[in-house]
Amino acid sequence: MTSRAKLVMFVTAAALALGFAYFHWLSRGVLNEPAPRPEEQARAQLTEAALLSGGRTAHKANLYFPSDEDGSLVEEARLIAWPDSDADRIRSVLLALVAGSSSGRPRSLTASAEVRGVFLATDGTAYLDFSNSAVGLFAPGIGSETLAVYSIVDTLAANIPAVKRVRFLIQGQEAETLDGHVDLTSAFAPDPNLAPTRP
Repeated sequence: MTSRAKLVMFVTAAALALGFAYFHWLSRGVLNEPAPRPEEQARAQLTEAALLSGGRTAHKANLYFPSDEDGSLVEEARLIAWPDSDADRIRSVLLALVAGSSSGRPRSLTASAEVRGVFLATDGTAYLDFSNSAVGLFAPGIGSETLAVYSIVDTLAANIPAVKRVRFLIQGQEAETLDGHVDLTSAFAPDPNLAPTRP
């Protein structure tokens, strides 16, 4: 190998090494910055909801979470902000579900789920518009998806009598399924067969 070829190889290797070191140095500042955990985001949303409630009283809500043991729903009581309008109450209940179970039950909504909008029609249909992050993060299978849906539906109906049924929207659009299993093309009424049990 000629000295010129050796020099070219050395310069190339040195340039690559310097480039890698520079990239590593730049990325350290970005990657070492801790990203907010989903639980912290959910708590921040709940805090914001409480602050936006304008000092409204707290309300004991019964939240229903999926049970892995028997395929039913388990009830948990929680104090949440209780605004004046039913639509705002729906949002407050949904944010409590986003915060998750205090006893470690599976989530019906992921901690990163964003409630984009809530509308309560005069016929009692609650339209819930979620971000894409609410989809695709459930345990696989129709059973877990069904429990997730009815956790939301039964919780809303139990706490807000004006809610008779629930329609799910994703990014403002009707979705065909939740995660490939549960059909979302029609409204869901509460399911008495999944009667919540108390732990």
